Amino acid sequence: MWHQQTTKDVLSQLGADPIAGLSGEEAARRLEQYGKNQLPQKKRKSLLSMFLAQLQDTMIYILLAATLLSIFMKDYAEAIIILIVVFLNAVIGVFQENKAEQAMEALKKLTTPKAYVRRDGEVHEIPSEDIVPGDVVEIDAGRYIPADLRLIESSNLQIEESALTGESVPSQKDAKTLLHEDNTPLGDRTNMAFMSTLATYGRGVGVVVANAKDSEIGKIAKILEEDHDEMTPLQKRLDHLGRTLGMLCLGVAAVMLIVGLLQAREFKDMLLTAISLAVAAIPEGLPAIVAIVLALGVTRLSKNNAIVKKLPSVETLGSVNVICSDKTGTLTQNKMTVVQVYTYENLHQLDTDLPHLESDEDEQMLIKSLVLCSDATANEEKSTGDPTEIAFIVYGNRSGLTKEALNRQFPRVSEKPFDSDRKLMSTCNREENGYVVHTKGAVDQLLKLSTRALHNGRIVPMTNTIALDYLNQAEAMSDNALRVLGAAYKSVDHEALPEEMEEDLIFLGMVGMIDPPRLEVHHSVAVAKRAGIRTIMITGDHKNTAVAIAKELGIASGREEALTGVEIDALPDEEFSANINKWRVFARVSPEHKVKIVRAFKSHGNIVSMTGDGVNDAPSLKFADIGVAMGITGTDVSKGAADMILTDDNFTTIVHAVEEGRNIYANIKKAVIFLLSCNLGEVVSIFLAVVLGWPIPLLATQILWVNLITDTLPAISLGMDPGDPDAMAKKPRDPKESFFSNGAGPRALVGGLLIGFLTLVAFVWGLSEHGLHFSQLASVSADHPALPYARTMAFVVLAGSQLFYSLSMRHPIKSIFQVGFFKNKYLLGSIVIGFMLQLAVIEIPFLAGPFGVTNLQLHDWLIVLVFSILPQVVNELIKAVARIFDKDLTDNEF
Repeated sequence: MWHQQTTKDVLSQLGADPIAGLSGEEAARRLEQYGKNQLPQKKRKSLLSMFLAQLQDTMIYILLAATLLSIFMKDYAEAIIILIVVFLNAVIGVFQENKAEQAMEALKKLTTPKAYVRRDGEVHEIPSEDIVPGDVVEIDAGRYIPADLRLIESSNLQIEESALTGESVPSQKDAKTLLHEDNTPLGDRTNMAFMSTLATYGRGVGVVVANAKDSEIGKIAKILEEDHDEMTPLQKRLDHLGRTLGMLCLGVAAVMLIVGLLQAREFKDMLLTAISLAVAAIPEGLPAIVAIVLALGVTRLSKNNAIVKKLPSVETLGSVNVICSDKTGTLTQNKMTVVQVYTYENLHQLDTDLPHLESDEDEQMLIKSLVLCSDATANEEKSTGDPTEIAFIVYGNRSGLTKEALNRQFPRVSEKPFDSDRKLMSTCNREENGYVVHTKGAVDQLLKLSTRALHNGRIVPMTNTIALDYLNQAEAMSDNALRVLGAAYKSVDHEALPEEMEEDLIFLGMVGMIDPPRLEVHHSVAVAKRAGIRTIMITGDHKNTAVAIAKELGIASGREEALTGVEIDALPDEEFSANINKWRVFARVSPEHKVKIVRAFKSHGNIVSMTGDGVNDAPSLKFADIGVAMGITGTDVSKGAADMILTDDNFTTIVHAVEEGRNIYANIKKAVIFLLSCNLGEVVSIFLAVVLGWPIPLLATQILWVNLITDTLPAISLGMDPGDPDAMAKKPRDPKESFFSNGAGPRALVGGLLIGFLTLVAFVWGLSEHGLHFSQLASVSADHPALPYARTMAFVVLAGSQLFYSLSMRHPIKSIFQVGFFKNKYLLGSIVIGFMLQLAVIEIPFLAGPFGVTNLQLHDWLIVLVFSILPQVVNELIKAVARIFDKDLTDNEF
């Protein structure tokens, strides 16, 4: 292992010169040998493979079977139309998936990091993808580490490794350290620097020991190469629905054949009738309608900063009942912030929302020392350097003491750099009447060097009482998971030498810092909680810090709800999985732990979302039902593993996406139940007519027209129904819940029976107007002149009743007026267009012929309109009765 070897052994093994670096020829040879320094990526799917993948669905199989049956019946028009529907469904899915892939590519192009390497005795800046093993890389603050390095030089080097380890505080690096344990955790390998981490302080030189897939990040990426595709809840429901419809079609065909044989009819005629009825039972437009509704949802989400890579993932969001979130950068801002300040006998709690802060004289002096004794820079646009020092600079900016102004007024003349042994840093700055030494660092170390303290503008002797008070305050801040640093100063009459700086100091006070929660996250966690969604914090950070943030956000109530990675390893897998619901915070965890946590929650039947931005999050993003990556701070590896990418890195966007997912599922369910009610009506009318020995009330062209035109427009409009304002006030639905749950099945049955029965009544009414009485219907010939008129009445009632019935499908209990009659203008428009098209088919001669219809008399138009509106009226009456027995209108929600 590289961290166990001396720098001399490492350089020898790699054939590297620490001064001159590799030669250009050797670098080119190694680039050919090892390849580009890029993480392995799956080969992008071709459009053809995407298209074929969209066809792998039970409902599509049934439609293709219906196409074959239509060809067998020589009904080529129906076969062509069904194929068009299948093609449209696949094209919509391919378009959206390809669009998400393009968005991913655009995100990857946003950053093209470069690196300084020594080659041929000179320093060159080259693209990081051209780095090879043996390259000698120079590191300075603000630069990303381009590959895994064994450090050969370091000077106060600190590297922020949150993308890999999850720790928000930078790691102190030391090239001279030699580690002996094989399994030393990555965060403790102080003589190593890892690919995609960020140098925040100091400088260093390292030799590349591993790049691309051989790096630590590359090893994580290998996990992601495993195929792990599960069906989403919606896909499972549609698959179940497809199987149910397939069995229904077979059942209908079998019953029709039996009826025909009992009636001594021709076998061939009955077979064709049975096939025709089976085809009528299939909602041909359903796959395309579901795809359109999902695509519309994806478009809405993209406008709200969320890129969804696959259509079904949108609905899965609505099923989520556990959100496992990384802490650093997702729940928190990934920037250290001063939140508490203590000068003697004065504790100041800072409001992180205020842009400008008020401070007294003692605090002003404390801020001055902290800012002057820092090397970081920070302004509204950009910040560079150590996150802790950046926190001091920002604190100073908010207090009116900017680094630029202080440096101009009090220029630095000498310094004593920070090191991990002293835990201190000191500077000497020139002032008007001499010089001032400013020192910052660990409170206990500073107190040992301080003989005096500042109190209310006066310098007082440092007593045991004062020192104990400072130590107690520091301990209290630490107990609240704050990182505590103090500051001291002294005036001198000459430019102090480094060895003179840290003695006889005047203690000023201390500050407490933390990586604070994102401002909007507390509200989002509360909204999720009301919606029955548990938010789980998973982090590589320390337990105290994680619990403090979790308590502030309302995720956990205390330490008993937190578990560390070491404690996870101590538990048997079965026990851990059985008790997973006890814990809300998981701290100091590895990527393997994150996957284990996600799997444990899923083992209880939960639909789990995992959010994160680091490479260490990628495996768990992949294994979750919905992986959500951050678009700005997220690594390419995490984006590649995720199902959804947040372009604004905002946790709140996830909650909005869950709400969108719930509404999308509700709208898809409305469309499904509506279409099934309509198709059931067609089956009922034809089935009863055949059983009674009557003529067929509807022609194949009429059924196809209703299925693909009259049904489709309202179904799509139901899919665009405005979101339910109470969507996030309900518990998540059971992932195993079918489309027919919560009374949806009986509603579909009642609606279908009403539509089918009234269609048949209209058919009989039309025959009776031509002198055919009820008892004569069984003897009516297939070419009787009264049939076109009667079928026209049945055709209008079938189409009209479905159009009106769509109004009552907007809510299972609320009336059309309670949900807002005019809120879904698309639905009202589709009803108007549907009636206009129906009128055109009947009244325009060249259209009437193919559909076998004829003009109706005025009084018959009134009759069919009354018949058409009856199912909608009856359904509204049923809902009115239901409201009397169920005052809570939301419990039986979709």
